[in-house]
Amino acid sequence: MRDAGWLAGLRYAEALAAVAGEGAAGQLAITAEFRQALRDFRGAVARRNLRELACSPVLHAHYDALRRLAGAPAAEAAPFEVLALAGRPVPPATLAALPAERLAHLRAAYEAALLAVLREPEAPPAAALEALDNCLAALAGPDPYDYWRLARACLRALQGAPGTSSRRWLARGNLVLREQMGGTRVVAPALVRETLALVWRDFALYGAAAEDAAEVELLNDYGLTVDWHVAGSQASEMLWEVDAARAEADALRDAAATRQLGVVTVNGHAYEDFLQTADASMAELTGEPGAVDAGQAWRAAAAAYRVGSAAAALGLGQTALMADAVALGWRRITHGLPPDDGGAALAAGSDALRAALYKIAAGVAPPDLAAARAALGASLEAARP
Repeated sequence: MRDAGWLAGLRYAEALAAVAGEGAAGQLAITAEFRQALRDFRGAVARRNLRELACSPVLHAHYDALRRLAGAPAAEAAPFEVLALAGRPVPPATLAALPAERLAHLRAAYEAALLAVLREPEAPPAAALEALDNCLAALAGPDPYDYWRLARACLRALQGAPGTSSRRWLARGNLVLREQMGGTRVVAPALVRETLALVWRDFALYGAAAEDAAEVELLNDYGLTVDWHVAGSQASEMLWEVDAARAEADALRDAAATRQLGVVTVNGHAYEDFLQTADASMAELTGEPGAVDAGQAWRAAAAAYRVGSAAAALGLGQTALMADAVALGWRRITHGLPPDDGGAALAAGSDALRAALYKIAAGVAPPDLAAARAALGASLEAARP
């Protein structure tokens, strides 16, 4: 999984191995919980859906349980983003400088609405949720990376999923407001990652509709993509996944219809489709980050995102993560946020991505992209807001 770039799956597998190791050392009986975690993980791997491996609440709950079985303190729940955003850089999110009187008024309104939600956590009053939404809209500044813009999308994503994590996240928003009143202009990276992962979760699993365009653009600003596939319900989505998995399995049984790219066996027809996507995108990825205009940067970001989505669909996780990180770098340039290093890390990342695409086109495994991705990720996360 490390070689394939299935990093969320790798962490899950390590948690399974840790529990199995404890069992061997201490004669611990393999529990029903462990067996179910293994069964669900095996099913997700068989479906080759990298977004499911990253964002499935079921797998995350198993991951948390496995950590406890391996000896982690019960109070130390594993954050959802540990799996959801494994291997993904997240740029800084900002807080606008607003007049003190306005901030005080908005914080008072936020606290009042928050109390109403906490009193009825399983069925929050619609008026309280609307008041919170209005507060977040009023707090958001013009910066595309303003934290409250992201938080507003998160609030909407959480409205259908009441629970402890939602309440905790809303309470942390009140603390951010206090910090903003004290002059803080950059939000803690851990909270940004948590918020982003919660926004992405359902979109990653179930796709997006036309009315979700604003949220999809927001996710693109942070290096994430979604499929424009919408199921009528979770049940119909599961049926769609079963049909897709069956078609993939049928194709994999036909040796003539498969290609071996390192540790990943891919459908031959999907491989040809990927090559077409890569070929059509290659020209847009050759620009110099310090010498392009916003339009060129936008096209480069879109091209990299196309490659990333196609690579993820093929199971080429390393290439997908590299492409999404490259897309994020170009996307920030479109917003007038050039790289602090003059674009050296982004240029190197783009070169590494193109080299990987040439390898894949030649029918061999892409090179290890971890170092190039880490260098680009460090540059993106350290960028000045």
